[in-house]
Amino acid sequence: MGVLNAFPPLGEIAAEPALLGSKAATLNELAANGFRVPAGFVVTADALERLGPRLADELAAAADRTGPGPFAIRSSAAAEDLAGASYAGLYETFLNVKRDDLVDGITRCLASAAHGRVAAYQTALEGPGQSTPSAKPGMAVLVQQMVQPLAAGVAFTANPLTGSRGETIITAVQGLGEALVAGSAIGEEWTVRARTAICNRRTGTLNAAQALEVAGLARRVADRAGVPQDIEWAIGTDGVLFLLQARPMTALPEPVDWVAPGKGLWARNFRLGEWLPDPMTPLFEDWLLPRIEAGYLDGMKADAGVQVPFRYASVNGWYFNAPPVPSPRVLAGVILKSRGRAPWLLFNALFRVSHNPAAAHRAVLHDLELKWRNELLPEYRELVRNSEQEVDSATPARVVELVDSLCNQAGIYLWSLSIVGGSAWKMESALARFWQKHLAGPLHGTAAGESGHQVLLSGLGEIATAHVPHAVYSLDWYHPTAGEAVSGSNRQEPRPATTMSAAAGTQRAMAEAAARNALKDHPGRLAQFNVLLGVAQHYAVLREEQALNLTLGWPVLRSCARRLGERLVAAQAIDQAADIHFLMRDEATAPVMNYRSVVNSRRQTWQQQRSLAAPLTLGASPRIIGDPVARAVEAARTSHNLPEGAVVGHPASTGRATGIVRVMSGPEEFDNFQEGEIIVARATAPGWTPLFSRAAAIVTDGGTLAAHASLIAREFGIPAVVGTGDATRRLRTGQRVTVDGGAGIVVPAETAAKPSGGAAPQ
Repeated sequence: MGVLNAFPPLGEIAAEPALLGSKAATLNELAANGFRVPAGFVVTADALERLGPRLADELAAAADRTGPGPFAIRSSAAAEDLAGASYAGLYETFLNVKRDDLVDGITRCLASAAHGRVAAYQTALEGPGQSTPSAKPGMAVLVQQMVQPLAAGVAFTANPLTGSRGETIITAVQGLGEALVAGSAIGEEWTVRARTAICNRRTGTLNAAQALEVAGLARRVADRAGVPQDIEWAIGTDGVLFLLQARPMTALPEPVDWVAPGKGLWARNFRLGEWLPDPMTPLFEDWLLPRIEAGYLDGMKADAGVQVPFRYASVNGWYFNAPPVPSPRVLAGVILKSRGRAPWLLFNALFRVSHNPAAAHRAVLHDLELKWRNELLPEYRELVRNSEQEVDSATPARVVELVDSLCNQAGIYLWSLSIVGGSAWKMESALARFWQKHLAGPLHGTAAGESGHQVLLSGLGEIATAHVPHAVYSLDWYHPTAGEAVSGSNRQEPRPATTMSAAAGTQRAMAEAAARNALKDHPGRLAQFNVLLGVAQHYAVLREEQALNLTLGWPVLRSCARRLGERLVAAQAIDQAADIHFLMRDEATAPVMNYRSVVNSRRQTWQQQRSLAAPLTLGASPRIIGDPVARAVEAARTSHNLPEGAVVGHPASTGRATGIVRVMSGPEEFDNFQEGEIIVARATAPGWTPLFSRAAAIVTDGGTLAAHASLIAREFGIPAVVGTGDATRRLRTGQRVTVDGGAGIVVPAETAAKPSGGAAPQ
């Protein structure tokens, strides 16, 4: 009997889409409408049973019509690649399959539909105890001629982070695109707007014309589908572009704009922004934030004799702040109102501290430190103790007063932290410049020289590293404190902090000795080095000591919120006490209605805002001022040879480590962390500290040279890269990377360059 055409080619298949599965049905339709799809055919489970002994002949005939091979074998399930359920990576895929192995590959691909991970994904989609038609999706297998690509990748016809429909985001790698899916490659990234292609991360994979061609293909697919699309593509060795897959984009946020709310440079990485790794909940933004900012101004008035408000705003729920707009009128007002005190303080705390730290210390900073230690901290502790004794029996009106007074005191404390502890990174900048000018050359080729100046600020042995109940993961009181958040093994210190700190301290002492030896023939420079080193080390420790106690009041603030929430639950205004965080202050303190629908709507908005990739800055610095942070970062970098495709941030703690990434959002994930992994987070605050002793390295989206992650990583002697902007988006849990803390970069482990500076962590 002659061989029948049981498997017609893509573009000519007349079967119902439900039988073909979403992926094959989509490609069949696109091929029929002129899109360049690799030749192929579809095999259903039913066909395998019907054809019996004729199967091998039918497959051979279909393979002859498809191409010379090798072939790609992919799943095509009815519930796969849908807008609400991608099933990405759950079924088996086989590439470069030889003709003789087609039957085996197809059978194994079909069998993957019964894998436990598929059932688990379906349960997660539908909820426990549910049974829907999608619980046992129909399964087919797509067989196609392999494209041996020069380049391959994915393209999104809307920005998956901002939701902007005017942008196409392309990620490309050389060779097969599976490296992107597996996380073993970061990939080159292009953003295409209209007919303009901008390369955001270059690896030499595509040129602008090819990026525009890929974007055009993706746009045509989206136009036909009527919804934003996620496509896979490949460019063959002959330069021909192929469409490999198309599906609706999932979890696409509504479009948002990131526009500076006023003149100048706005940052989400400074002052309170460093403590807010997520968008703000409504109650924090409407109540605590203004009270803390008001307290900050009270602290300024006490020390400088004048109040000059920092500008702050919520942009898509995220906190941004900017310095006051400079003008002759503002300056004159500051001088007159403060009777000269403010200019003297600001001159020392903002300018002199970066050029002559010891002089700034003597002039104003030492007295402010003593005021913090002898007045502000004891006053704050007493207020917290008294509030703790009152809160359980306080009336609602008294609870409101407690919240206001605690926030005001925290704001005063924040002013001290900003002006005193905030001097740490400016002093480090001065130390870095001295190192580059006088020590980098003489110490070149030595262990100290490779480590850079940061080794001098590591292992100081005085930074608090133990579990502290009032430590927080976010300043937003919606989130639990360390004392209530973490359960299980991570509640205890997994490894004595002093062990790692002592090792880092030994390296520091050796570097100090090497530096002094290099300067021994220059007494003036040696004396300058000793003074500069002393103040820089002192303020590095002081900054973290101040930061740790900023949140002394947060446990009792959480109790206050819980008391008010329980009152609303009793009044049937909300369902649970924690819902209060999605109300405004007046709503939370004077309930007049049922707020359930309001809470649900605001919580949904907040969750959507959490999925956004908020930029670190908006707007631009006045040209006359420039960006002092950028200058400090470049002075700290041990190498400016930054590989293409690297995740680049601030060089926060020297050293070099290779390990497995663990992307983490908060304490609910701490028990998943394995010793030797690399923490990748939006930001870290003191609540993260116990985890550092188990980490190989730290990488954060936010942060500065004097942020929590930077200082604690140095104390433990592990590499850290902060201020990357988007490491949590570009890196994936399970990915193996190398973190170079001296250079301030993260690269896939297999492509890591030779050490660009920094000793391997002990």
